[in-house]
Amino acid sequence: MQSANMLLKKLVRYSVFPFAVQHGMKKDLFSLSRTLILSHCLKEGSSRSPSEKLDLDAWKEVMKSGSQEVSATASEPKETSTLAAAREILEMWRLAGRLVPENVTEEQLKTFIECPSKSAKKKFLKFLYLKELHKKSEKRKTEERKERRLEMQESASKTEEPKRNPFLCLWTSSMDKIYNWRVAQSMIFGQPLVFDMSYEKDMSDREVANTVRQLVLSESCNRRSVDPFHIHFCNFKDDSLYHKEFIKHYREAWGKLLITVTDQCYTDIFPKNKLIYLTADSPKVMKTFDHDKIYIVGSMVDKSIKTGVSLAQAKRLGLETAALPLEKYLLWSRGAKNLTLDQMMHILLTLKDTGDWKKALEFVPKRKYTGFVNKPVHELKTALNLINALKLRKRQGELRKQFAKNYSKKLTQK
Repeated sequence: MQSANMLLKKLVRYSVFPFAVQHGMKKDLFSLSRTLILSHCLKEGSSRSPSEKLDLDAWKEVMKSGSQEVSATASEPKETSTLAAAREILEMWRLAGRLVPENVTEEQLKTFIECPSKSAKKKFLKFLYLKELHKKSEKRKTEERKERRLEMQESASKTEEPKRNPFLCLWTSSMDKIYNWRVAQSMIFGQPLVFDMSYEKDMSDREVANTVRQLVLSESCNRRSVDPFHIHFCNFKDDSLYHKEFIKHYREAWGKLLITVTDQCYTDIFPKNKLIYLTADSPKVMKTFDHDKIYIVGSMVDKSIKTGVSLAQAKRLGLETAALPLEKYLLWSRGAKNLTLDQMMHILLTLKDTGDWKKALEFVPKRKYTGFVNKPVHELKTALNLINALKLRKRQGELRKQFAKNYSKKLTQK
């Protein structure tokens, strides 16, 4: 029996204790091994029965629970080790001269690890780097403006000039009241204009931020117009990327905007026969602006030019579609016929006020077209085709003359 106890002591000392010391379980295993070893020792004057055995089932249960605790504690260092390895990779890329931001949060680091390929990781880091540069430049510009303001205040105090012009302050406050009053009236009597906010899944975070920036410009343009639209943000979900970006721009003023924000679809709010979806992929061209219709604009900025997304959405809902007559009035030179949301707002407001397409299409970027046309485009195309055909015939006649001349020279040489 003594030899069995000595063997059990050696087994615990040389196999279990190093594992327990490494994982912080030394005290528990020491007390357990002590009880297991000493529980069956012979006491003075006592006799041992052959049926007494070691409690191996308790030993197995304790060892299983200890291994589970070790695996649970080992998962956290594994996660931290992956984050540390990712940070080391970023540091190496930064030293190699790649576009890597200086400050990377833990969420951004997890997103970087989850990127499927190396090119996707590079693009994500480049996006973070440019975003960080933009923030730094904005901060620098605000500091410069603040310094200039302080210098102007100091110079004004030295020359004893008034710091503010009360007339300008009164003018701006009164104009803001007038703008707000017009928008409040449009919410009751104005023509609705719907922005479809159901395209978040089709865009990246950067594209969603650009979309919200254009929507902010559109709302500002609409508020300053003579006859503003009643803007509806439909299919708008709380705690979405749209919502977060709007709060970044408006902050406390988000809840005070004179617009309608709802998570319902526009087909549940308005009758279908009055809805027209404006999309550049529509085969039908918009001829005139209808004040009785409700126009829908897709809130999407698509850098990869995914054609047909908004058209498919309109067809799925059974809505009428229309495209702006860009080719009818403009000599289009290059680029896709997709306009930004603020440009669409300017065009629709001008059409609503004047009905003149030439005035409205002046808001199209001039880099995309060479000028306005006085004739319909199909007439210009036929004239161009005729000119090309005449040039081709002239070229063919010259080739025939040259061939005949060369052939006559060969005959004379023979």
